Amino acid sequence: MRVILGPMEGVLDHLMREILTDINDYDLCVTEFVRVVDQLLPEHVFKKLCPELDQGSQTRSGVPVYIQLLGQHPQWMAENALRAAELGAKGIDINFGCPAKLVNKSKGGAALLQHPEIIYQVVKSCREAVSDDIPVTAKIRLGWENPNDCFEIVDAIESAGANQITVHARTKQGGYKASEIKWPYIDMIRQRTSVPLIANGEIWNYQDGQACIETTGIDSLMVCRGAFNVPNLGNVVKYNHQPMPWSQVVELLLTYSTYEIKGDKGLYYPNRVKQWFSYLRQQYPEAAELFREIRTYNKATPIVEHITRYRDQLIKHAEQV
Repeated sequence: MRVILGPMEGVLDHLMREILTDINDYDLCVTEFVRVVDQLLPEHVFKKLCPELDQGSQTRSGVPVYIQLLGQHPQWMAENALRAAELGAKGIDINFGCPAKLVNKSKGGAALLQHPEIIYQVVKSCREAVSDDIPVTAKIRLGWENPNDCFEIVDAIESAGANQITVHARTKQGGYKASEIKWPYIDMIRQRTSVPLIANGEIWNYQDGQACIETTGIDSLMVCRGAFNVPNLGNVVKYNHQPMPWSQVVELLLTYSTYEIKGDKGLYYPNRVKQWFSYLRQQYPEAAELFREIRTYNKATPIVEHITRYRDQLIKHAEQV
């Protein structure tokens, strides 16, 4: 069984990849997308999103990192795929699944699900641009509105020579609604294609992972949002570990603060950690209370000091029990 840490634009950056791959046995992770429009992007754009390029395109714990590209122009996508490969990327992933209106408006992400012929050209051009030893993969949804469109989309990607396809089992119109998940379609895709597949969507715990495997026939799973609700979700899904205790989550928040403050986004820490709390509250009731206490702070230092005092009180209380 493989578990992949998926990309989340504006959420899952290299610092979060670092901390989550440190505590989980992930097999692979994928960057936020590099937006390709009409030019060959400079090296610093790739290294800002994927500083792991300077350490062999892998996290500190050794998990391979693929660079994700998003765009619709085959030539420019190919040139940027080649640049990413030359910088050392272990793989190139192409985003055909992002449902964001701003992205779709400019014919990027999920908007291309309506144009399988463009998908074919984009994947083919990228596959031909980089050497055979570098995987070129694609992430899709089942379609824009009709899930039956997935078969033509997958045919296009397979014909273009992709090495792997991640299927988010909802249409673009389905958004992230749990009621819109359609895992059986992944099973139907599996029966029609020889390209290795990764199943994605509504995997929040071990039981969900097992149900997805049983329904789809695919034992490679990608987790995204759930990895923020439960920080050790990779190991929960893979090994049936128990969700991380709240006390350990608090320690992780403090560890994360040192990453941020020493890293390149110290001033951004307040927004980022509050964003993380919005996910943690789904799993940990205590997170809602702690968030209420820190939400008015707009600097890193008082947030870290408050969480540190909170952690010390937890320890003291545990010792007294």
